[in-house]
Amino acid sequence: MTGRNLPPLSLHVPEPSFRPGDEADYSSFPMPVAGAVRRPEVGAAPAEMRDLAYDMVRVLDPDGVAQGPWDPRLSPETLLKMLRSMALTRAFDERLYRAQRQGKTSFYMKCTGEEATSIAAAHALDYDDMCFPSYRQQGLLIARDWPIVDMINQIYSNRADRLKGRQMPIMYSVRDANFFSISGNLTTQYPQAVGWAMASAARGDTRIAAAWCGEGSTAEGDFHSAMTFAAVYRAPVIFNGINNQWAISSFSGFAGAEATTFAARAIGYGIAGLRVDGNDALAVYAATQWAADRARSNHGPTLIEHFTYRAEGHSTSDDPTKYRSADEGTKWPLGDPIARLKKHVIGLGIWDEERHAAMDREVAEQVKAAQREAEKNGVLHDGLKQSFDPMFEDVFETMPWHLEEQREQMLEERKAAGI
Repeated sequence: MTGRNLPPLSLHVPEPSFRPGDEADYSSFPMPVAGAVRRPEVGAAPAEMRDLAYDMVRVLDPDGVAQGPWDPRLSPETLLKMLRSMALTRAFDERLYRAQRQGKTSFYMKCTGEEATSIAAAHALDYDDMCFPSYRQQGLLIARDWPIVDMINQIYSNRADRLKGRQMPIMYSVRDANFFSISGNLTTQYPQAVGWAMASAARGDTRIAAAWCGEGSTAEGDFHSAMTFAAVYRAPVIFNGINNQWAISSFSGFAGAEATTFAARAIGYGIAGLRVDGNDALAVYAATQWAADRARSNHGPTLIEHFTYRAEGHSTSDDPTKYRSADEGTKWPLGDPIARLKKHVIGLGIWDEERHAAMDREVAEQVKAAQREAEKNGVLHDGLKQSFDPMFEDVFETMPWHLEEQREQMLEERKAAGI
């Protein structure tokens, strides 16, 4: 036998820092300093910014004061609109979560703690830019002022659901808001976003694309295919990777977090990579704005890793207490995005605790009223609200023969069953 005197090989299996029953301790967390990371020129070569894939762009310091070259210096109106959008998204999540527990819908997913990664980004993009979201970016629609009644109709799959009950709850599709159809298959949106961006460039358009996926999804083949095409053709696209530390029940180490940062995956493809404090709305806005300017000026794509934390379960089908420490969320060192932005605007003198409390009550009532309006169109436990007749429609411009046969068979079987 060869190598019999060599030590045996060992296999490394990633293990999270804290498990159920452990006390979360982030005392050794390397807290990046706000304002310490340099901001390169928009047209800088990716090879000249390798450090930005390992550092962390932060703007807000512990006192809520904006620091450093990435401070976007937003107007009071924009700051308060972002704050309200995040508060409205959280109120929306809370109410629809309860609706699922009441049996009014079959499924729901919160984005608690991650609101800034979609809402701040939405404010930094143009409304005409095309968004290719994953399933935790409801904040994009809310930031774009899409009616939440329409979103609830989709969640309930009721008679007013524009998608006619064909999508799972929370998998919205809103062409008028430049919001691409959400897919339950992970990372499909990445190559779709690249293709859309390439088409926009080929037409000589001015619109760019932005896509979102979780950190676990970066292990999917679609992620790497998208990165290759984007790098080769310098597609005007922004890749947002939401590193919220956990997939359904496996932590980010299984996607490669122990070896390097997710932003560093940009380096091998020769594109720009940024690692950003995902709980700092100003940092998310600034990074998105920088990446958008880069794409619009034909300098190619950017991969942004938003370092954040999933404060709630993966979905209503998940119990996070089974696989992680119960106090991880409350002890997360980067804090809560809403609380941090609130502290910033209060420090600027444009907000106060009384107005914030009033806003929380107002958005809660807004969601409550929208829910009541949507429930006039039915909820899940009321029974089927969608007609079977158009089941085979809206796929092909002209229905092919085999779908016509299937439709006729379905109608005959329903007639025979007396339905």
